[in-house]
Amino acid sequence: MTTESTAKDKLVADLKTLISDSEELLRASAGQAGEKIAAARERIQASLATAKVKLGEAERAALEQARKAARATDEYVQDNPWQAVGIAAVAGLLLGVLISRR
Repeated sequence: MTTESTAKDKLVADLKTLISDSEELLRASAGQAGEKIAAARERIQASLATAKVKLGEAERAALEQARKAARATDEYVQDNPWQAVGIAAVAGLLLGVLISRR
């Protein structure tokens, strides 16, 4: 997993948490009255709607990027099967060495 995809995953998780917390805050303040609170609630609701749309777009983009990477890997393995076997063997050997050291 690349640093970029890890950062995207963290951003998506953070946005989900923010949306959840904001929705909880809106539910908790539902009984409050006043012009300022009503205006703040409307702004928060609009921001939440926008955040949900952007979150959905980010998730779709990340999923599409993962699909492209999987397709590219599949094509590489089919075009170069022995190289892929060699790479997998070396990776397995390195992983075995690292695990045995613990």
